[in-house]
Amino acid sequence: QVQLLESGGGSVQPGGSLRLSCTVPGSTWSTNCIGWLRQAAGKDREGVASIGTNGRITYASFVKGRFTISLDKGNNTLHLEMSNLKVEDTAMYYCAADPSPYRLMMGRPTSLGQGTQVTVSS
Repeated sequence: QVQLLESGGGSVQPGGSLRLSCTVPGSTWSTNCIGWLRQAAGKDREGVASIGTNGRITYASFVKGRFTISLDKGNNTLHLEMSNLKVEDTAMYYCAADPSPYRLMMGRPTSLGQGTQVTVSS
């Protein structure tokens, strides 16, 4: 398993923005797809965005251009920039890693951080 540590969650009004960050051990991205998952209360965990070992970026359909995932290799940090947030984006957000992009985006990665809460409300 890979040790992942998230930060940057919080509360924001609808239409607001947040930036999540995740410390990723060096070179994790060379053997693992890394990305973000979320789990809302009473719902299954779902993939939000990921970066494959070849650099390919995948977004869930509900992102619709509102979120941007990026990897700062120099600082071993994965980011998720979220804008135009909606009430339905309220969830615990997790940093994740897995050799399989499919397994990660299906919400079943082998490595998962402890999560950071994002709450969107007026």
